[in-house]
Amino acid sequence: MGQTQQQEKEDIVVGRNSVIELLKGQRAIECVYICDDTPAKGQPISRIVAMAKEKGIPVKRVDEKKLEHMAPGLHHQGVAALAAAYEYSTLEDIFARAQGEAVFIILCDSIEDPHNLGAIIRTAESAGAHGIIIPKRGGVGLTPIVSKTSVGAVEHIPVVRVSNLVNTMEKLKEKGVWIYGADMDGQPWDKTDLKGNIALVIGSEGFGLSRLVKKTCDVILSLPRKGKINSLNASVAAGILMYEAVRQRG
Repeated sequence: MGQTQQQEKEDIVVGRNSVIELLKGQRAIECVYICDDTPAKGQPISRIVAMAKEKGIPVKRVDEKKLEHMAPGLHHQGVAALAAAYEYSTLEDIFARAQGEAVFIILCDSIEDPHNLGAIIRTAESAGAHGIIIPKRGGVGLTPIVSKTSVGAVEHIPVVRVSNLVNTMEKLKEKGVWIYGADMDGQPWDKTDLKGNIALVIGSEGFGLSRLVKKTCDVILSLPRKGKINSLNASVAAGILMYEAVRQRG
């Protein structure tokens, strides 16, 4: 078994009582998986679902085969939870890291591919960004695959997970941060001032920026497209924009 597979297995908690105790604790949880098959029904499952929803943790309905794949050979009782590989930071941690510099933040709007998120975190740390913000729902969290793809960058840059990305964007604006979203119909990326307090928003792989996130951005930036494909990989687009900000900020 490879290192990533082994680590991912260790972050899977199975069984009704074990998952309930995990939900009672303080450890960050990426997702709770509930089997739709008959053995998984009953009062403990209803309690798990209610506890997860109260804490804002996504609950996914899956079949028996999925749970067996996640926890081979383990008695899962129709329920499993994926715990975060790392602890999340706070918004205050990001501003503290800036230490008086113009703050530089990356927001990920529903990035679903763990390899993309890992690559974005790796580039952000290299580019001197002060932190990453991701949503609790609709995107991948700090899974073992994200950690491995980041090549250890998750150890060196704060990653904040928020319940509402739009509300967080509004809080950043109140702190004097300008929000720049990456999308197809914006102004040229290399003719925009990125030297102050800024946050770059990168949309999902398939759909780009969500409607409310795009509406909340102060400026939309676009990269030129010369070929037939109408979009770039999310981590590639993020890297280009981050290093344009690095270039401008000296």
